[in-house]
Amino acid sequence: MDFRGIGMPYNLTHQLIDESIFRGFGEKAVIYYEDQQITYQELQGKVSQTANMLKEIGVNMEDRVLITCHDTPEFIYSFLGTVKMGGVAVPVNTRMQPSDYEYFLNNSRAKVFIVHHDIWENIAHLRNRFIFLDKVVVVYEGASTQETEGTLNYHRLLEKQSKEFTSPYTCYDDAAFWLYSSGSTGNPKGVIHLQHDVEFSVNTYSKHILQTTSEDRFLSASKLYFAYGLGAMYFPMAEGGSTILVKEPSSPEVMFEAIEKYKPTVFLGVPTLYGAMIEHVQRSGKKYDLSSLRICTSAGEALPASFLKKWKELFGVDILDGIGSTEALHIFISNRSGDIKEGSTGKAVQGYEAKVVNEQGIPLPPNEIGDLIIRGDSIAHGYWNLHEQNKQKFIGGWLNTGDKYYIDEDGYFWYCGRADDMLKVGGIWVSPIEIENCLLEHKDVLETAVVGETNENNLVIPKAYVVLKQEVEASSALEKELQEFVKQHLARYKYPRIIQFIDELPKTTTGKIQRYKLRELIQSGTVQL
Repeated sequence: MDFRGIGMPYNLTHQLIDESIFRGFGEKAVIYYEDQQITYQELQGKVSQTANMLKEIGVNMEDRVLITCHDTPEFIYSFLGTVKMGGVAVPVNTRMQPSDYEYFLNNSRAKVFIVHHDIWENIAHLRNRFIFLDKVVVVYEGASTQETEGTLNYHRLLEKQSKEFTSPYTCYDDAAFWLYSSGSTGNPKGVIHLQHDVEFSVNTYSKHILQTTSEDRFLSASKLYFAYGLGAMYFPMAEGGSTILVKEPSSPEVMFEAIEKYKPTVFLGVPTLYGAMIEHVQRSGKKYDLSSLRICTSAGEALPASFLKKWKELFGVDILDGIGSTEALHIFISNRSGDIKEGSTGKAVQGYEAKVVNEQGIPLPPNEIGDLIIRGDSIAHGYWNLHEQNKQKFIGGWLNTGDKYYIDEDGYFWYCGRADDMLKVGGIWVSPIEIENCLLEHKDVLETAVVGETNENNLVIPKAYVVLKQEVEASSALEKELQEFVKQHLARYKYPRIIQFIDELPKTTTGKIQRYKLRELIQSGTVQL
């Protein structure tokens, strides 16, 4: 057969699983979940069974498979099984509203939907609105094994499949998975990643910053459907190490319990959680054993220097703050062990280039704020079906991150905020447009604008300025009612922590809201326009 023009065969699962078995790690635990320890050999069998299952139910090469699973082994089987058989895995947030899943399914044109039972129960009523969907495969846990009408049972399908599967001829530059990233329009963007992107992240951040070995166990507070959390799966796998899965939401108590139980060596967190964990220890007076950790990482938003100092004081371990993105797959600028500058994001990770430039793309001198652009081979192929945004974001091999930065005289990068109106709350991007549109559905709201306010820990929280309809009076009861309204209609983390009632919103002559003036109000402490 003539393979000229399509490149040498390459499949991500071979790099993560088969190579580790070849190096002698077949009987070693690769996944710790609850009381289970799943070996590399067992993982190989489950991934092959999933690949066979998908092929049996009609998935072909390059077909998208939407995955909405909790952090359980089934997520990993589904993700890697899809990639192994040449499909495109599309994991999405498990905490969204039914309408969000309608968008994900229709936008991705997914042929198959693998979903945990408790999530499917909340969205099944929309089934006839999923235009391209052919099969729904439901993951049941515990005693619940009865198939919902019109769906397939994941485990029953899996158990009858062969544990042998030969991957089709995928190559280095084939699409392997998508990750959805929110945008300023409020519509999430499908970020297309290729088979080799994971290997590049492993060979840069994992090897040079984390210095991952086969002895490492990774635990991530960020879930697997996030680019940041996904690294806690593939970084250790690439070295013969292990990953720890925790299904429950990442509260301080849950994370402390997991660290003590599973003894991870690497912990991936976000600043909001680190602050909550510190506060929990200080408030409760409880002692926790974190001696297994050799390093912690932080991303998603700037890590307050006070958190870094207090964490080190309490637990004797460093937090390496860094910045990554869905488009770059993982962290591309980071502090390093033995080279931490408190409050900074650190320096470019070996293998990446980073610049701070002006509007003409010219690099700026030290201490001048500009746009952060980066270059590296893990950067996404592009956005799905967004021609104009691709032209603005991916320029001549460089990624325009949308972040404002400056570089100091010593080469350390310092974060100054977003170039657009997006908010990052608890390490997750939140669109102000989405919150505004939700608030406008409330019967008492005439106009609204959402911006970010920095709290006492220097973390961003959503603040909504609300103009009420003429007959409605502002009150603390109405403020709470609006917050609950948003919680009921959007993912709960998106609700505005502060609501300020005002008489009118600042606008241009064409009627466009001037959010920068609202941000100026926050900075000046002014209560009213």
